[in-house]
Amino acid sequence: MLQKKLGKRIADLRRSNNLTQEQLAEAVDCSVEFISLVERGVNAPSVAGLEKFAKVLKVEVRDLFTFGGKKR
Repeated sequence: MLQKKLGKRIADLRRSNNLTQEQLAEAVDCSVEFISLVERGVNAPSVAGLEKFAKVLKVEVRDLFTFGGKKR
């Protein structure tokens, strides 16, 4: 359940930053397939990966876990 919520949150943040999956993958140094798996909640980034995602998406790591569409 948490992985699915995290994936949706990452996808929403990616879209709000006008990034494609390809652009996000390049920025965090992973494959497009991995981004797809994360966004669908099948896989999750490591702790170090979460830091990369947060930096690229211009949020704090904790904001990746702020569900419900609102940012702190």
